[in-house]
Amino acid sequence: MPPGAFEALQAFSNAALKTARKAGLSRSTIDLVELRASQINACAVCLDMHSRAAKKAGESDERLNTLAAWREAPYFTDAERAALALTEAGTRLADRADAVPDDIYAAAARHYDEPALAALVVMIAAINAWNRLNVITGQVAGDWTAQVAG
Repeated sequence: MPPGAFEALQAFSNAALKTARKAGLSRSTIDLVELRASQINACAVCLDMHSRAAKKAGESDERLNTLAAWREAPYFTDAERAALALTEAGTRLADRADAVPDDIYAAAARHYDEPALAALVVMIAAINAWNRLNVITGQVAGDWTAQVAG
């Protein structure tokens, strides 16, 4: 990984997480957002890290195992579904001319107040940045434990 890249992104992510928690986003919602973006971006490092963290925090196997098909799974709240839809739109920006349609943003705004919605958007940006950094630099799942400990 390029020198300084990990530290710079870690500082941004720590600030984003602190803001998200202060705004009232649940640990579970944050984990789901991080995992869903990482699934879309095929980031094995983040999938490994965040699935372990979610399990440790008490996330159920049913929810983790069906996250990629959240629309069909009965395990997610309406607020989580809105966050996941926003995550997908914010991760797949080039998939449509209207990258984040008004209805998706409005659905999220119905469930999250302004500070929480802003924090959610920043969390989506942060995990996408991590996904891209890890994939571009060829990071390997499991190797992150040494970086965090180091």
